[in-house]
Amino acid sequence: MTSLELDAPAKLNLMLHVTGRRDDGYHLLETVFQFIDLCDRVRLEATDDGALERLPGGSPVAPADDLALAAAHALQAAAGATQGARIAIDKHIPIGGGLGGGSSDAAACLLGLNRLWQLDWPLERLAELGLGLGADVPVFVHGRAAFASGIGERLQAIDLAEPYYLVIDPGTAVSSAEIFAARELTRSSDPITIRAFLDGAGTNVCEAVVRRLYSEVGAALDWLGEFAPARMSGTGSCVFAAFDSLDAAKEVESRTPESWVAHVAAGMNRSPVHRQLGLSR
Repeated sequence: MTSLELDAPAKLNLMLHVTGRRDDGYHLLETVFQFIDLCDRVRLEATDDGALERLPGGSPVAPADDLALAAAHALQAAAGATQGARIAIDKHIPIGGGLGGGSSDAAACLLGLNRLWQLDWPLERLAELGLGLGADVPVFVHGRAAFASGIGERLQAIDLAEPYYLVIDPGTAVSSAEIFAARELTRSSDPITIRAFLDGAGTNVCEAVVRRLYSEVGAALDWLGEFAPARMSGTGSCVFAAFDSLDAAKEVESRTPESWVAHVAAGMNRSPVHRQLGLSR
């Protein structure tokens, strides 16, 4: 095998609490991740020359800022691999929307190149490497819906209902660094249990800050909230609501204001990348 095509999924943060802050500045979080079938398409081709190349087209992200290319370089260096790769990404996940597209692409590269380069690294080792690229990368590497704590790297697999979601992209890229630096951000949320979350507890503490700084996100939350309980994913800007049926989600999608982009997507507890690679976990 010399090439792979993988569907790198978006994620939703079904809740997000900040429980503290480490001495190094990283925030301690509790969150619940679930994947949705809104995916970037990642194409990988192994080469023998050792070069790593992000092919043009398909993604507006500059190669210098591309987490997928950074993941390839990190894996090549850590494994001492002599092979290279050509990487092409067709972007469908909104950038700066809190849906984890860059982290998902990076995880797809780690998993795919691990297979193409015949490294046989376990998921735990790939996730540890991925954590150096971003706190969301490990959940995509492990490929399971999860309750996460720490800085997002401590994962407990969780089985969730898999509803249809309507995801609204209000077209505003939110800076996560700006939100986490805000003085009014609540950083002392009480720890929550998985059982409490499943019973309906949990909020996104970043929403209040984003509403103040990005009025369009607040408008999207208010509009979607007229049809179903609405929440922001991560630090935004995308917001979402769950629906019991595809028809119900599509009916609300048809009413979405023209200035916003709407996506109807199914919730998934398993990453399609794992299915495509035949990973049993």
